[in-house]
Amino acid sequence: MRRIALRTPLTFDSLSRRFEAAVPALDLAGLERRAARGATWDELQREAGHEAAYELYRFWTHSPSALLHLAGNDAPSRVYLIGSLALSARLFRIEPGTTLHAPLRIELHAHRSGGTVLSFDQPGSQLASYGPNKITQAGYELDRLLGDLLEGLDLPRPAALRR
Repeated sequence: MRRIALRTPLTFDSLSRRFEAAVPALDLAGLERRAARGATWDELQREAGHEAAYELYRFWTHSPSALLHLAGNDAPSRVYLIGSLALSARLFRIEPGTTLHAPLRIELHAHRSGGTVLSFDQPGSQLASYGPNKITQAGYELDRLLGDLLEGLDLPRPAALRR
């Protein structure tokens, strides 16, 4: 597993706003209701797919600082689960256990001396541990999508996420 942390000069609020604009929230409850009423996979993908410029969605968002400031830490922090519906479906067909690593977890926090840190574990290195080449290749696709997102946010693409 390879952890990557990018320190940026951007404020926490600025980077989190830009990140959330680039990675739209997925209405999982709405999609689950449609699936329960008989929608097909293609219909669900079309419904969700019109917004995601980088093919990535936010499945979940959490702000641990909302509670942890009570313990004396005042640094704002936000954690996201992001992923691609198409890649998640492909991975699940091959090995349902890949849901441990896809969608992937992204964390933002304000650095003590200014700026914001964006951290994540490289998806390709996590998914390669499962063994089958199709899973490894999907991990590399997630690396590419994540690198494209970072460049779209005007952040550097880490060498580990090269195309």
